[in-house]
Amino acid sequence: MTFTLTSSAFGEGAPIPDRHTCSGEELSPPLRWTDPPRGTRSFALIVDDPDAPRGTFTHWLLWNLPADAAELPETGRGGARLPAGALQGTNSGGAQGWMGPCPPPGGPHRYFFTLYALDAELGLPAGAEPDAVRTAVERHTLGQAGLMGRYARR
Repeated sequence: MTFTLTSSAFGEGAPIPDRHTCSGEELSPPLRWTDPPRGTRSFALIVDDPDAPRGTFTHWLLWNLPADAAELPETGRGGARLPAGALQGTNSGGAQGWMGPCPPPGGPHRYFFTLYALDAELGLPAGAEPDAVRTAVERHTLGQAGLMGRYARR
């Protein structure tokens, strides 16, 4: 069995629908995962765009998702539909929560959704910055699953 991450909104390498971007409702896409590693105590999610003009842009930092969780529904920036106990960090736009793709007009950007299975909950406060979240995640990762979508603004 392999730890996998999928979305009903788009497949691996496929376009991310406008609904989940700045051109639409800017809802996070629904995500599902299966077969996390044994010993998983929580999950963390990081969404990055490495094609941003000024370097990698982090669109979402989310951690302390419960170990028994297997999905995330669509949610807006406020995260009203997130599981109890889940915390969100400060994205590269300076806000907490999901920030939908909004690249400059031109070719498509790649958006990497990486879900980490962790051996502990992270002791970070809400609003933590990307570097702090990445460092904490690296210390506790048991496994990871990924999904990449593309988006180009017209």
